[in-house]
Amino acid sequence: MRTWSVTDRGLVRSENQDACAVLTPDGYTVAVVCDGMGGTQGGRMASAIAVETFTRELSRSLRPGMSAGQLEQAAGYAVALSNDAVREYGLAHPGFERMGTTLVSAVVRDDLALVSNVGDSRAYHITREGIRQVSRDHSVVEDMVEKGDLTRDEARHHPRRNLITRALGTEPGVAADAFPLKWQQGDFLLLCSDGLINTVSDQELLFEVIHSEPLDTCLDRLLALSRQRGAPDNVTAVLLMNI
Repeated sequence: MRTWSVTDRGLVRSENQDACAVLTPDGYTVAVVCDGMGGTQGGRMASAIAVETFTRELSRSLRPGMSAGQLEQAAGYAVALSNDAVREYGLAHPGFERMGTTLVSAVVRDDLALVSNVGDSRAYHITREGIRQVSRDHSVVEDMVEKGDLTRDEARHHPRRNLITRALGTEPGVAADAFPLKWQQGDFLLLCSDGLINTVSDQELLFEVIHSEPLDTCLDRLLALSRQRGAPDNVTAVLLMNI
């Protein structure tokens, strides 16, 4: 497995409220991206707490040879603990009551990847055949697209595109959606916050990952493209390659 990551404040926000991590416990690679919300300091704390709690729990619970169902259970429990940790911190600190965060993660080994998400940070499966969004956005515009009220292109520019319907820390309980997938040598998984998605198209993601070189600077090029377009939000991405 090869991995790369980048996180950047962007050109408008006063601080970076995104957080990410990659670790390799017991034969797995675990990657997570969180995009915090909740005003000054709140979002930054929420994403940091979620990343730390999520990775700590999976480092403790992962074992060799786990099935897709067992991985889904482990990741789901790590999400639940992260939700509790963010919520408890917010309730215990005045001014932080409204803080929360998205989360998108991947737990992978040679032949299997388990993607989980809460909110609108995304996971993409990228191969030479194309790019596919694995996760499902928990957002107002995604619901409108599924109902046929918006096209995908209209959703990208809709004024309510940043309104999410599910997040960590905002409710006593939250469930992640889980997506197991087979992946092969040469395949990629890209996890990213909406700061990248809202400024760079899926086809541009595909081109930079598959067709542009060198691969080691792929995420730097995507970040540069986002910044060329104003980077109004924080930008974070983690790229994993099955070698």
